[in-house]
Amino acid sequence: MAHTVLVVDDDAAVLDVIASMLEDIGCNVVCAHNGDEALETLTCQPNISILITDINMPGMDGHELAERATRIRPALKVLQLSGRERRRDGFPMLRKPFSEEDLARVMQQTTGVC
Repeated sequence: MAHTVLVVDDDAAVLDVIASMLEDIGCNVVCAHNGDEALETLTCQPNISILITDINMPGMDGHELAERATRIRPALKVLQLSGRERRRDGFPMLRKPFSEEDLARVMQQTTGVC
């Protein structure tokens, strides 16, 4: 069974690449360009089981998004992405840039999916 992943990144080109990688490894993908759009999508689409979010975004960053999203949906699995930031306590993080193989491995390790 394919899982539905919500991917959030303010860079449209990066968002497209990550979505394509996830589709290649067997996930259904929904995209959002910012935190507000992501939270609205989560409330409207109950089939989303995983959130993958960039940390460094204008407005609501990935840390705040992850916290708010898991309040809305406590069972939601979260993976954060960043090319600059070090990992904080809490949610697992994958450093940018990464390969499709890296993404698949980390998804399996942190969410048990894909």
